[in-house]
Amino acid sequence: MGIRSKQVIILFLGIFLFSACYYDKKDQVYPQVVVTTCDTTNITYAVTVTNILNANCNSCHGTASANVSGGGILLSTYASVKPYVTNGKLINSVLQNGQASAMPKNMAKLDQCTINKLTLWVNKGALNN
Repeated sequence: MGIRSKQVIILFLGIFLFSACYYDKKDQVYPQVVVTTCDTTNITYAVTVTNILNANCNSCHGTASANVSGGGILLSTYASVKPYVTNGKLINSVLQNGQASAMPKNMAKLDQCTINKLTLWVNKGALNN
């Protein structure tokens, strides 16, 4: 093997070795997983459920809009929500499981924490508290 062949081999080995080494930032290679907790303590109708309904439902199912865009379904008071809890449509709608109209309509499914809060409230008797 001649000197020229050795130089070519060394050159290719050098290129191979240097191209195989790289340095990345730790946070790009190993991104931090943000764990958020879902606080399901103290779930009440007066605070938790009404906040969820106001933020996600009552733009269509509120007093002023229920007959126009909410299919006549009113969710702005406990008395108006309770029948949909009793017949299972409230939870089935937000679960989007095919047993009731998927809600919110034409929007993404509610986040799992919000669904957990509603489900817990219903499972604990859907109290007017």
